[in-house]
Amino acid sequence: MAIDLGILLGNKNPPLVGLDISTSGVKLVELSDAGKNEYRLERFASEPLPRGAVVDGNIENLDQVSEAVRRVWKKSGTRARHVALGMPPAAVITKKIILPAGLSEDELEVQVESEANQYIPFALEEVSLDFDVIGPAQNAPEDVDVLIAATRKEKVEDRVAVAEAAGLKPLVMDIESYAARAALDRVTAQLPKGGQGQIVALFQLGAQVTHVSVLQDGQAIYEREQPFGGNQLTQDIVRAYGLSFDEAESKKRAGDLPEGYERELLQPFMENAALEITRAIQFFFTSTPYTHIDQIFLAGGCAIIPGLVELVAERTKISSSVVSPFKGMQLAGNVREKQLRAEAPSYLVACGLAMRRFD
Repeated sequence: MAIDLGILLGNKNPPLVGLDISTSGVKLVELSDAGKNEYRLERFASEPLPRGAVVDGNIENLDQVSEAVRRVWKKSGTRARHVALGMPPAAVITKKIILPAGLSEDELEVQVESEANQYIPFALEEVSLDFDVIGPAQNAPEDVDVLIAATRKEKVEDRVAVAEAAGLKPLVMDIESYAARAALDRVTAQLPKGGQGQIVALFQLGAQVTHVSVLQDGQAIYEREQPFGGNQLTQDIVRAYGLSFDEAESKKRAGDLPEGYERELLQPFMENAALEITRAIQFFFTSTPYTHIDQIFLAGGCAIIPGLVELVAERTKISSSVVSPFKGMQLAGNVREKQLRAEAPSYLVACGLAMRRFD
């Protein structure tokens, strides 16, 4: 579900890039239509952010973030200036409500505002509010399910300001977890029987938090965030080798660390990650009526740590794989395949945002 921030003029799908702003960096993806419901990956690029520029999804240093956006846009080589941005799930209140079918857009808006008043702990004038009619309500054909999404205006304005300061024009504001889900839907459609009926768990291992989504037939049946991420490994490196945080982060990415690093720091971190995932699954079973998961997907920067996915499969006894949102896509000639293979799992949100071009 996306808040449309502008009317798309001209041709049906003008170039629009997905721009994912996270705690650790900025990622950009541009897709094009390759015909027959297929996409082509035109370009992708990332740029790290200084520590503290984005904290808990809030933009703390507008200049640093807009500078990183400017650099990633230039590095990618895209000419598209229209962007789709994402809000962190924790910053957005979502609620499914049931309304009578057949209401006009204006009537829907009035109803949504009066319903939203009950669920949103802020004054409506402080909020960016959007809604999406999902379809007929399950047990009442004369009603429709409507999804409401609301966030503080200032949080939307911060992201818009960052993009505009970098010379870009925001057209769509999405929720990061919804963008990730849209990108994952393409991948699950490539499972046997198109993934129909399968229960899939997505673990997005970020810098500070791990976002857990359990999905069935594209619908989220369970979501939560856990305070575990790659920064914990960086902090371990800081303590063990007396480096600054930024030095530790860059040496971690480059694999430029002393001999005992893998045994003393990386292996315990991986065990910890597998334990967090196992606990999250147990929590899902105890707090919902569900008793099994068919497939685990790992995404995010930590997902590509060699051996992690095998460890997760071993600990959980569930089929596990690292997700590539670009699986089955055509690749433009300038896309570096080796780099793409190494980095693809961290582009799940950016890819989902880029797919908004075709909505």
